[in-house]
Amino acid sequence: MAVYALTGFSLVSLLSFGYLSWDWMKPSLVADVATDPMEKPLPPTFTRPPHIIFILTDDQGYHDIGYHGSDIQTPTLDRLAAEGVKLENYYIQPICTPSRSQLITGRYQIHTGLQHSIIRPRQPNCLPLDQVTLPQKLQEAGYSTHMVGKWHLGFYKKECLPTRRGFNTFLGSLTGNVDYYTYDNCDGPGVCGYDLHEGEDVAWDQSGKYSTFLYAQRVSKILASHSPKEPIFIYVAFQAVHTPLQSPKEYIYRYRSMGNVARRKYAAMVTCMDEAVKNITWALKKYGYYDNSVIVFSTDNGGQTFSGGSNWPLRGRKGTYWEGGVRGIGFVHSPLIKRKRRTSWALVHITDWYPTLVSLARGNLSNVQGLDGYDVWPAISEGKESPRTEILHNIDPLYNHAKYGSLEDGFGIWNTAVQASIRVGEWKLLTGDPGYSDWIPPQTLTNFPGSWWNLERLTDGLRKSVWLFNITADPYERYDLSDQRPDVVRTLLMRLVHYNRTAIPVRYPAENPRAHPDFNGGAWGPWASEDDGEEWEGGREPLKSRNKKKKKCKICKLRSFFRKLNTRLMSNRI
Repeated sequence: MAVYALTGFSLVSLLSFGYLSWDWMKPSLVADVATDPMEKPLPPTFTRPPHIIFILTDDQGYHDIGYHGSDIQTPTLDRLAAEGVKLENYYIQPICTPSRSQLITGRYQIHTGLQHSIIRPRQPNCLPLDQVTLPQKLQEAGYSTHMVGKWHLGFYKKECLPTRRGFNTFLGSLTGNVDYYTYDNCDGPGVCGYDLHEGEDVAWDQSGKYSTFLYAQRVSKILASHSPKEPIFIYVAFQAVHTPLQSPKEYIYRYRSMGNVARRKYAAMVTCMDEAVKNITWALKKYGYYDNSVIVFSTDNGGQTFSGGSNWPLRGRKGTYWEGGVRGIGFVHSPLIKRKRRTSWALVHITDWYPTLVSLARGNLSNVQGLDGYDVWPAISEGKESPRTEILHNIDPLYNHAKYGSLEDGFGIWNTAVQASIRVGEWKLLTGDPGYSDWIPPQTLTNFPGSWWNLERLTDGLRKSVWLFNITADPYERYDLSDQRPDVVRTLLMRLVHYNRTAIPVRYPAENPRAHPDFNGGAWGPWASEDDGEEWEGGREPLKSRNKKKKKCKICKLRSFFRKLNTRLMSNRI
């Protein structure tokens, strides 16, 4: 790749020499198949509700798919996307739980109380029990519903489990990060447990099987035992390609020339996942589902760059509100699409899948109030304009307030120290601390010079708490227009104020020692009784509470250190 020749340049040089000048309107380096504009599309065969397969990958970076010019081989995903509709204006959330909650409920985080961080294994917290989930709506429409993979929406009570939230069957993990072979998860030193479940039971007998293979095999088994005459919904939430970086050796061997070890292992995991999707697609065809099926592929957040992922040429990484954290890989593949083999620039958000899929299933949405998602199937299938014009990326009142933010900087209507981000039309606004803000080229470069970090230091030195970008013209977020367009800043701040008035209290309770796996036979699982109330205190915490948390800062940092150390140690295993 030409990128090897750039190892002597600083990041500023990369920007100056136009390495980021890739034509945004033509992102695919694999050309779309040309179609005759005068050719009339064939109508979809909606004689009965379609089978729906939703595939969600974990921590797969925007650059980490073949048709985005990646050095990673993803032939199956490339083919499915090329034959379907690529979503190049598609948004997700920057971390795991928020994306999954918005997919399952069709609601922004501020409307479920999950606007801060993730649900940790020892927290008495889960997806609010009063929410009617996507699989529950599909069950109402006559679907058989199945989940395979990572849940990460809480499990402290049995009512929180996937099988109680709309899925007929479940095979997967409840927490957010497990070993791909042993299914062990450590939430701090000495707090380790097994996490693979079959339904509501611990699946001890499946230990030793690589999760990507195990999950694909389970999907095939479900399809083989079900009748294609009856509609089915399968939610496949791969653990891949989240850390720990583990893959069968034969996949790593393909990337033996990669100098960056983390990137090499990560690439192997992506290609392995790609083959798993190939096997799922093959099973759909073998057992008679394919011709009446809709396959949706989505990432859950941006790639984690220090663990091998790449969001190049976008700014930022997982956990940030820069485009590298929230712009996702997405496509739809289906024989039922009217206008296939094209790229769509319709604005789509992960909350949109709820109403879109329920509508496809001929389900009833009239009794569901307060959805933040839109039915975007006409935009995807027929190329019509998207009904969505804006996206609330999030408002997090508990995240560390920006040092230089103030109510004054927000025209007296918004405290710019609060972490928030919103997209309205072509404009994107960020306030507070959006997270790590650099641009990171693909990790095929093993050694970057010290000047690599200059731009990050320069950005930190600006003492800012407000950024404004024209995302349509500047998708890489290079040109902050907040000083030139205060009128737009004020307008978008007013939208934040509007959304904030609809927010419910934050659900982020303290960890409960009863959750320790040692009290549950060595496995992670529900620990609270069904009679226990929801043990959380919401709202913007009082100052006294916040100060109390700050006093525990040293302990928090120590826990964080051990978690990171454990992850890095595990990532060295194959």
